[in-house]
Amino acid sequence: MNVHKALISGASIAGLSTAFWLSKAGWQVTIIERASTFRDGGQNVDVRGIARDVLQKMGLEEQVRNQTTTEEGTAFVNEKGQIVGAFPVEDSDGMTAELEILRGDLARIVLEALPPHVDIRYGESIEQVTNHWDHVDIQLHSGQTETYDLLVIAEGIRSRTRDHVFGDRVSRNELGLNIAYGTIEREAEDDRWWRWYTATGGRQISLRPDNQGTIRAMLAFKDDKHNLASLPREQALAELQVIFAGAGWQDDRVIQGFATSKDVYFDYLTQIKMSTYSEGRVCVTGDAAWCVTPIGGGGSSLALIGGYVLAAFLSQAESNEAMSIQSCLDQYEQWMRPMVDKAQSLPPGTPDLFYPQTKVGVGTMQTFIRIASFGPFRKLASRIGHVARTKQELPEIRMTQTTPQASL
Repeated sequence: MNVHKALISGASIAGLSTAFWLSKAGWQVTIIERASTFRDGGQNVDVRGIARDVLQKMGLEEQVRNQTTTEEGTAFVNEKGQIVGAFPVEDSDGMTAELEILRGDLARIVLEALPPHVDIRYGESIEQVTNHWDHVDIQLHSGQTETYDLLVIAEGIRSRTRDHVFGDRVSRNELGLNIAYGTIEREAEDDRWWRWYTATGGRQISLRPDNQGTIRAMLAFKDDKHNLASLPREQALAELQVIFAGAGWQDDRVIQGFATSKDVYFDYLTQIKMSTYSEGRVCVTGDAAWCVTPIGGGGSSLALIGGYVLAAFLSQAESNEAMSIQSCLDQYEQWMRPMVDKAQSLPPGTPDLFYPQTKVGVGTMQTFIRIASFGPFRKLASRIGHVARTKQELPEIRMTQTTPQASL
C-alpha cells in the first residue's frame, strides 16, 4: 500500500492537531511554519465539550490539567472594582472553562506529543500551489518544489495561501471590535479570578491570571472607524491611550503595562466564512477556514476537533479504495459545517449589545449580570454561546497496525 503524503502549513493548534492524527493514521506528514521558531506565549484558550474527548483520545488531558492557568472563575466589576456578578468554575463549560490554558502551552503539549517521524520545518512558507486531481505541487520559499497527496492550510485568519487557492470563496465579516492583548506585571491584589470591567464608550478592560506569575490583560473597544491592528505598534499604543483615557478601574495600569510589555498584539475581530473547505487536493482547517473570533468562542476547541475529524475521514479512505480523498474532504466539511455555523451565528445585536456606549447601557448590562449570577440562573447564563460543548458523535479513526495506540 502506498503511503499518502501530506503537507501542513501552520504549526499552531489546528496544524499540530491535524499532524498528530494524520501521522497516527499512517500518513507521512510534513509541517512547515513561517516563523523561525515555535511560537510560544499568547492569551488564555480553553478546551470544551467534545474537544475534551479529542484531548482524551490523544492521551493529553492530564498534561493540560497540569498546565492550566488556575483561573477560579469570572467576576464582572464596576468602575471601583466592586463585584457586580460572579461565575465560579462550577460548570466545566462555563465562562471560565475547567481546562483554561495559555495558547502556547497547549500548542507545545501537542507538538511534543507528535510521533518522531513527523518532519517540522521552521522558517519555511508556501510561494505557489499547483492543484491537480490526484496530487498537489508546492513551490516553497526556500526554492524547492515538492509533491504531496494533500495540502492542509492551517495558517490562521490571515492565510495568504488560502486566499491564493480559494480566492473569492473566502469572505470576511468584520465585527468592528478592536482588542489589544498583552502580559503585564502581577500585583499583590490580583487573585485567581478573571476580572472584567465595562465602561462607557463601548470599552472593556479585563485581567486574567496565568500560571507564570504575570497577568494577561485585554483592552477592547467597539468602533467601526478604527482598526488598530493595521497600524504600527507605537501608533496603535498611542491611540489606545487616548481611547481609554478616563475609562476607570485599572485603565492606567494596563496602558502603562502595555507600554513596556514585550508581547502586546492587536486584533480587529473578523469572522472568516468559506463556501467550501476544500479544492482538489487542498483543504483548510482552524481559523484559516472558519475563524469564529473570541465573540463566538471555542476557536481552540474547534482547532482540536477539526484536526481529528479531518484525519478520521481520510483514514477511512485507506481501507476503502472506492472512497476518494475528495469524498473524504467532503465528509469532513459536512461534519464540521453545522458546528462552525452555530459558532458564527452570533446573538442579535452582538457585539454592540455587550459594548454599551452610555451610562444607562452600562447600568442595564450590570443589572443583567447581577441577576444572571444568582444561583438558579448562573449555570445557564455561563454556558450561553459555547458551541464546542454541542454533542456530535466523533467519526472513528482507523489506526495503522504500526502505529502505537497505548495513549488512545
